[in-house]
Amino acid sequence: GKYCTIQYRIGQLYMISKHSHEQSDRGEGVEVVQNEPFEDPAHGRGQFTEKRVYLNSKLPSWARAVVPNIFYVTEKAWNYYPYTITGERTHCSFLPKFSIHIETKYEDNKGSNDNIFSDSENKDQEREVCFVDIAYDEIPERYYKESEDLRYFKSEKTSRGMLQEGWRDTQEPIMCSYKLVTVKFEVWGLQTRVEQFVHKVVRDVLLLGHRQAFAWVDEWIDMNLDDVREYERSMQEQTNIKVCHEQQERSTNSPSLDDIEIHDKVSVCVVSFPLILFH
Repeated sequence: GKYCTIQYRIGQLYMISKHSHEQSDRGEGVEVVQNEPFEDPAHGRGQFTEKRVYLNSKLPSWARAVVPNIFYVTEKAWNYYPYTITGERTHCSFLPKFSIHIETKYEDNKGSNDNIFSDSENKDQEREVCFVDIAYDEIPERYYKESEDLRYFKSEKTSRGMLQEGWRDTQEPIMCSYKLVTVKFEVWGLQTRVEQFVHKVVRDVLLLGHRQAFAWVDEWIDMNLDDVREYERSMQEQTNIKVCHEQQERSTNSPSLDDIEIHDKVSVCVVSFPLILFH
């Protein structure tokens, strides 16, 4: 119900702030450029954020070979919870045809709505649907932490956990995050490889983030929206200091890009989240 939805949102905001801070190091990570309330005539009140995601060390070797020393993706997000739009584009002139577009909707079900994006602009394109199991899907080894393994995690404050195999079919109530991910990369010889790589990265980030939101429940369960917004503000300041200090020493001027509006490969990620934790 509504209370569960609010708790999901608090857990999500807490996770994003803490995760960004953890992943930001040695001049790389997430710099928050803008984060403020926003009013949309169609969707109503929301929150607009603009971030720079510095990626060099996180790219595979074949990608690092062709990108400059300073490489970041600009991410703009309009969050009208439970509906969110995220767009990303590169900030370097040699990748003029690279873009990511993510449309997110949240519903109180276990991923059973096959037509949730039926009104999307690219509804006629072929889509690959992937379900993300936050407890039993394999996570990249470099991200694995025993304390965040939801098969064995048990909350001290709520006494909830551990997630048993098949939990999505037995857990009540349950909430699902649906994400329509569209990737476009127009560089001959690398198009397929890059698009597949980006879809995998998005899936891994979704898996890790939702695992952490669950595993950190004891840290945020007593927060309200004002509390988590204050935490978000504090963490963003600390994270920006970590990221920007080294970037200022390495910075070079990069030409701006025209907005990208063409998208190609499409996938739908479905992430179920056991909201019984939030009672």
